Amino acid sequence: MTILKAENISHSFDYPLFNDVSLEIKAGESVAILGVSGSGKSTLLHILSSFLKPQKGRVELFGKDIYSLKPNELWKLRRETVGLIFQHHYLFRGFSAMENLQASALLRGVEIDEALVDSLGIARVLKQDVSSLSGGQQQRLSIARVLAKKPKALFADEPTGNLDRAAANDAISILFDYVAKNQGLLFLVTHDEALAKKADRRYRLENGALMRQ
Repeated sequence: MTILKAENISHSFDYPLFNDVSLEIKAGESVAILGVSGSGKSTLLHILSSFLKPQKGRVELFGKDIYSLKPNELWKLRRETVGLIFQHHYLFRGFSAMENLQASALLRGVEIDEALVDSLGIARVLKQDVSSLSGGQQQRLSIARVLAKKPKALFADEPTGNLDRAAANDAISILFDYVAKNQGLLFLVTHDEALAKKADRRYRLENGALMRQ
């Protein structure tokens, strides 16, 4: 089953980023996008995840043309199916790690997966204020917070940038396992060739074109 389908996506800011990009991702698949800074990787991620309307082209998520949806329909689709992980944590300051997880789970109406918390190595810091956590702990918490809402379409922009190699491998394995288990998708933006090789498919965004590696 196809979860995401992008057709002839084009976008530019002060200069052209990419033209006529098309991509299809099926249930259970992971796709990694490589490219130099400024090539448009993050912009493409925002377009595919419903947060930036392209200047040209069409994006379907779960069979719905996302940029033709009404605002309340789009918000519902995001809340129920889309998860975004970034290099910067965007955690709720002044709250504990557990409260950050609970906020995400409550929004979706699901229970926190204790096994997930254990696998990311943050169980012992759940009572701490997020500001007291190390950069690596905050990043692992941000991943857990996104997965706590059980999204089917997972978009990750340099999600392991603040982690050492061992922690990065562990975290990315959790993302891949999660997608395979839940028959969702993972769209991964990274500079890390080693991490990209773990994905089912790899592409490079270069000179305005998306090329399979």
